[in-house]
Amino acid sequence: MIARIVGNDYRTLAPAELGAWTPSLRVSVVVPAYGGQDKLDLALAGLAAQTYPAELTEVVVVDNGSDPPLRLPDLRPEGTRLVVCPTPGRAHARNAGLRAATGDVIHWLDSDVVLDRRSVEAHMRWHHAAPYLVVTGYLRFTSAPLPTPEAVVASGDLAELFEPAEPHAWLVDLIERTGGLTDNPHRAFSLHVGGATSVNAALLAQAGPMDTDLVLGQDTEMGYRLAQAGAVFVPEPLARAFHLGPTMRMRGKAPIDRVSHAFVADRIPAYRWLRSHPSRQWKVPYLEVVVETEGGRGQEGGGLGDQSDQSDQRYDEVRATVDAVFAGTVPDVAVTLPGPWDRAAAEGRAPLRNPDLDLVLIRGHYAHDARVCLTLAAPPPGGPAAPYPADGGGRGWGAAPYRLRLPAGWTPGEDSLARLLDLAVEEGHGLISVLLAEEPGHGIVTARLERTAAFARAAIVLREGEELDEAVEDTFGTFWVDGETYGFRPEARALTGRRGAYRARAEAQAEVARLTKEVERLRGQVARWREEAGRWRKSAVELRREVGGLRKELAAARKVVQYGLLSSVKRAITRRR
Repeated sequence: MIARIVGNDYRTLAPAELGAWTPSLRVSVVVPAYGGQDKLDLALAGLAAQTYPAELTEVVVVDNGSDPPLRLPDLRPEGTRLVVCPTPGRAHARNAGLRAATGDVIHWLDSDVVLDRRSVEAHMRWHHAAPYLVVTGYLRFTSAPLPTPEAVVASGDLAELFEPAEPHAWLVDLIERTGGLTDNPHRAFSLHVGGATSVNAALLAQAGPMDTDLVLGQDTEMGYRLAQAGAVFVPEPLARAFHLGPTMRMRGKAPIDRVSHAFVADRIPAYRWLRSHPSRQWKVPYLEVVVETEGGRGQEGGGLGDQSDQSDQRYDEVRATVDAVFAGTVPDVAVTLPGPWDRAAAEGRAPLRNPDLDLVLIRGHYAHDARVCLTLAAPPPGGPAAPYPADGGGRGWGAAPYRLRLPAGWTPGEDSLARLLDLAVEEGHGLISVLLAEEPGHGIVTARLERTAAFARAAIVLREGEELDEAVEDTFGTFWVDGETYGFRPEARALTGRRGAYRARAEAQAEVARLTKEVERLRGQVARWREEAGRWRKSAVELRREVGGLRKELAAARKVVQYGLLSSVKRAITRRR
């Protein structure tokens, strides 16, 4: 039974202790090289000293057009072969090595990396625990003088030869910030670095070879595709190695990022910060929407071209759904339309009586929209669609991280797709089911937002007799939401065109400017009132002082009057006597 890992939490596995187990899987170490015979000799010497069984190890060295040609030294593993790839580029060289490899696991190794003697064993113990892992060792970068191959083989601790050295800083930081990549599985694929990473061969076959169109960033792009194929990424601190000299990135990060970002932005939707443009299309979309033209899941219904009473509505339903998808707040979206397009033929004499008129209308309406792909069958969960026509003339998408299956005729609100995606990202769900309607006698109508990586993983760990959704629930989790709450409706919507949206935005900005000026005016008025209130308070204080003085004067006058009156009375009494 294949072990099940939730998200990227590989800590549920229990790999064997080094030196205390019996391995059975074969590993192919692929070493692309261009020149640098002296460093290659050290890398092969490190491989010759490995504790992993030699009979289960093959090494494929790929000479990528070196002049003079590379040679295999005497001090090397027994199962070492040299193949030549004249096409320049590391991706071409690795693919050539991949084609020549026969192992159950592919271990990428740069020709200037020397492995600790236990490194391959540390990798392989994980691959024996689960067949869908990507394991990366810890590199240190050394500027120490190069030792002899014999010294490498004889050394019990490579640190004695290569320290002091610098750690792989950005990778160590990523691992520490994410709890060993278990806290943030969305970035785990960045762990795939070609210097010292191993991948299950079947998983690699599912993801595909290196992208030879890329100038830089091939490792990261392959890591992304491996993630969509269901991979779990494991950092292995016991797999230590030394890189002979600094990497290209360490010598100049800014120019490397400038070049790699220009290419990986088109292929890695997970790097959202590289896709800031509000409307452009990318090679691999963030979201693929499959417009299901045969009714929703759990509902019986006719497909495109079905000769039921509703067949003349199919074009309008498909258009309503597709147009609403493209009018939403998620610009990074593509649409797949499954249907029997191979039978859609235009009728020259009586087009209105064509039984496949709706097929013809839909294909004609979206034939030149680069965001729409036609396919004969809906893509399987976690798998790609087969574009129609299959002769290369049809469009297709790469491994989009999310796929929404939406019945034709149901339209999302302007922000519905963005809200669903936010929920999937924040909660990590592998499947979000959207309840659209309950129809008596027909069951329920649903939409489904599927995480590609979750369904690919579920297909790997699926047990006999088990539903795929159940395996998704175990590995990523599933969730239900109400369609009406998320803005889905079974009708066409009045769409706001780009110019209308611009005018609305301009009017809103003008209103904001007007209100801002009004706020400033009111603030000025308040300031004046406060100033006037201050004067009133000052006047009130002065009045209180005047009143106080008058009171004192009045009291004094009263005393004078009282004293004078008393004196007059005394004088009068004195006279009478």
